[in-house]
Amino acid sequence: MRTQKKITGFLVLLIFFFSFAGSLVPSAQAAEAKKTYTIATDTTFPPFEYQDASGEYVGIDLDLLKAIAEDQGFEYRLQPLGFNAAVQALQSGNVDGVIAGMSITDERKQTFDFSEPYFDSGPIMGVDANNSAILSYEDLRGHRVAVKTGTEGAAFADSIKDQYGFTVITFDDSPQLIEEVKAGGSVAYFEDYPVVAFGIAQGNGMKMPLPKEPGGSYGFAVNKGQNAELLEMFNAGLANIKENGKYKEIVASYLGDSFASEGGEIEIAATAKMSGFELIWTSMPAFLKGLGYTIYYTLISLFFAFILGLIFGSMKVSHNKVLRGIATVFVDIFRGIPLLILAFFIYFAIPQALNFTMPIWTAAILALSLNAGAYVTEIIRGGIQSIDKGQMEAARSLGVPYGTAMRKIILPQAIKVMVPSFINQMVITLKDTSIMSIIGLVELTQSGKLVVARTFQSFEVWLTIGIMYLIVITILTKIADRLERRVSRG
Repeated sequence: MRTQKKITGFLVLLIFFFSFAGSLVPSAQAAEAKKTYTIATDTTFPPFEYQDASGEYVGIDLDLLKAIAEDQGFEYRLQPLGFNAAVQALQSGNVDGVIAGMSITDERKQTFDFSEPYFDSGPIMGVDANNSAILSYEDLRGHRVAVKTGTEGAAFADSIKDQYGFTVITFDDSPQLIEEVKAGGSVAYFEDYPVVAFGIAQGNGMKMPLPKEPGGSYGFAVNKGQNAELLEMFNAGLANIKENGKYKEIVASYLGDSFASEGGEIEIAATAKMSGFELIWTSMPAFLKGLGYTIYYTLISLFFAFILGLIFGSMKVSHNKVLRGIATVFVDIFRGIPLLILAFFIYFAIPQALNFTMPIWTAAILALSLNAGAYVTEIIRGGIQSIDKGQMEAARSLGVPYGTAMRKIILPQAIKVMVPSFINQMVITLKDTSIMSIIGLVELTQSGKLVVARTFQSFEVWLTIGIMYLIVITILTKIADRLERRVSRG
């Protein structure tokens, strides 16, 4: 009977949690009535989308979207995710559309409906500014070349790699291509021409030894057969802003008047590179905000992980074989699935299969809680089983109920054994929040990515982020060590 009550309570808790999360997601009918759409975008693809020094997302794509929404009278919520996550979020139905420098291809037309083209691009090769050995595609023979997943640059590199005898390595973010070349892992990278030119103007230390190749066009995408009204409004708004000159004004503000008027060379004023101290000082508000989110998600996830661990840990030491089997399956599943795969499955696969939307923070907390909960289950099981069985037998022989003996005798002793493992799990979960940046969760690591995308100064940024993690984890560890000593003395 007590076991049934525990299971019932656990199910009620999960239902409450999902209901609370679902209540924060506006219904499809409400969104349609208000003409408010959720639009996903990339986070690190300047000059089309990136975060400026004030923390605002800007770029050609985002300025065009804003102008079109104003022209057509609809509202939108911007969801910066990263390119791959944005496309998967669209497929899963978590967002209504994607604008992220997305090339219109025949393959993508099988899955998405595209707007009229809003920008004509083309791939180009970039190399280190000090590299005088790579002057042609033939010079790439025997070397490695970096590309970004899903870009025209990646498609072009794949189309010529066999002809010129080089290998291709793929990354998720454009700034990673620059860092790969700087570090010497690859001798060159292929990316869309405006992105390469914009980065060079920002002082990323690259150059373009060859002219750009003919390329395709970017389009705004929705799921095939869905959101036809949104697509029509985008096309109508795009035509209007081209006619009234707003389109040319937006493009010129990022790529220069010559490119906007004639489609010729990009003219971007070079930006002075900030000193390391200046970069850290100006970026610190974003870092501190990201750190706050990191700690918040860690605490919330550990709270649910502890509840899961307490329930399944108790089940694992139960005399009931069925309960032990259920707890074992829970631990095996969520310890066996990599956290990254679990996050993808929860945020992309489940909403697509069940046809509902899920906020990023809900998916992140669920993934972290389930992962940590499996480990906490084993911590609790190990702590309970470390206590001499004779103590429980003695208590039962004196007529003490099992639950009372567990609460009054076994658990107080087991907690002292568990504390070091709990501390270790807390540190692991705090660091694991960085993995959630892959689905667009804004925390400390994601904050660093956004700054690198804008400044191309990775050494200073990642050194600062690393020190911040080190400081926080050291402080938490010292506090926990003191708590452990106090518990041990008690």
